[in-house]
Amino acid sequence: MKKKRNTKNMINVNWKNRSQSYLNEMQSLLDRLQSIEDKELKKEILYKILKCDNELTILAETLFDEYYEKGKKDARKA
Repeated sequence: MKKKRNTKNMINVNWKNRSQSYLNEMQSLLDRLQSIEDKELKKEILYKILKCDNELTILAETLFDEYYEKGKKDARKA
């Protein structure tokens, strides 16, 4: 079951764009993809890359939200 992402508690929703190493690695991957001549294979691989990236983003943002909520609860107890 997928958990709906809650971005209202996020400090910065563009957090991936601030990671130069992430951007470099993604660019390197996309550059390598350009060397594939089979257009259907290239399209399928790009789709899977973007799908995986999206799933990791949802997972990371969900964890951010959970830690944020835990931090709020812990702060109330103190």
